[in-house]
Amino acid sequence: MEDLRDDRDSWSNTNCSVARAMDIVGSRSTLLIMRDALLGTRRFDDFVRRVGIGEPAIASRLKEMVAAGLLERIPYREPGQRTRHEYQLTTKGRELLPVITALRNWGDAWAADDAGPPIIALHHDCGEPVRAVLRCAAGHDVDSGDIDITAGPGLIRRD
Repeated sequence: MEDLRDDRDSWSNTNCSVARAMDIVGSRSTLLIMRDALLGTRRFDDFVRRVGIGEPAIASRLKEMVAAGLLERIPYREPGQRTRHEYQLTTKGRELLPVITALRNWGDAWAADDAGPPIIALHHDCGEPVRAVLRCAAGHDVDSGDIDITAGPGLIRRD
């Protein structure tokens, strides 16, 4: 089996899924909004308060995230108030949970202060910490040295 890492100059990164994902979620504020959305935050004022960036920046980022299909705007109305919108995760947004979990795991190990991590995610059924892991489709845990990189249908070869 050909491992594409052996001849990286024979193919192009112009159709890169990582680059395209970063175009959608690559800003600090987007990831922090996703963190809070995955923790249950849904309303604009709560995002402003919890994420710690200004209203104009939150408004802009939420609009981009709705356009990207990560969040959906849902109208609600408190008694005696005008209609407002809250932000609900879409399937596309919920599927960022392993990414946010992996970033949190990495940050807990390499960037936490001396007091330790601020939150710990525990499995509801057994109480053990939740970790992001690499696993193949057959269910095997995979280490970085056990990965072969092969051509996908969107690979662009250089002449």
